[in-house]
Amino acid sequence: MIGYEATTKGAGEYTMGDRIECGAERFHKDAFDRTTEKRRKTVLDVAINLFAEHGYSATSINDIARDAHISIGAMYSYFASKEDLYFTIVNSAYRLMTGVLYDIADSSADIFDYTAKMLVACRRFALEYPKLNQLYLDMTTQALSSMSVRLSDKIEMITPDVAGKLIRAGKRAGIVRPDADERVFALCIDNIFMMYQFSLSSEYYRERLRIYLGDDRLENIEDVERAILTFVRGALSA
Repeated sequence: MIGYEATTKGAGEYTMGDRIECGAERFHKDAFDRTTEKRRKTVLDVAINLFAEHGYSATSINDIARDAHISIGAMYSYFASKEDLYFTIVNSAYRLMTGVLYDIADSSADIFDYTAKMLVACRRFALEYPKLNQLYLDMTTQALSSMSVRLSDKIEMITPDVAGKLIRAGKRAGIVRPDADERVFALCIDNIFMMYQFSLSSEYYRERLRIYLGDDRLENIEDVERAILTFVRGALSA
């Protein structure tokens, strides 16, 4: 599970000159920096588990303190509120996702290579960080919409920025159809990534994926990714 170190490394460490900084805001108090790494990791891991299992509204700061075996007073010396603890976790996930997005952008030859690599990255992130993925899914719901606005604006700008540039470059290279609307296609491609990622972590979306594809197709998920890429190629290719 992701540890506290991800909250101390931001998008500024990535070298692309026009990168959008994500997650620079800090939501914890200084006391959280001063406590031991073991305690920081325990608090965050317990909070992630409880938020993912029970949801934000049904999880209290008392529940987290109890399962982390620390006092309520210590918890409030680290975070002003449950909301700030939740933001610290989601901010960590956003930083992690930002790094993945820009690493793929840096290494992609074109929009089709980018799409193929992003599909693999979505699968790996969902399988390696299922609970963080669940929190990201929860942030997209109406119930948490007021909270998500505080964090999502910058990360949601990354794909239109990266994909839009790759689509424009593809037009210049003659591999992308000249009439392709880069904003619309970037939105559609990002929605494919999001739904695919959610389908690998959410029970509802996983069942939806099974209904559409069948159990046999899910046994070779790489074939599904290749089929998705074929769909994108068909829509975008010149």
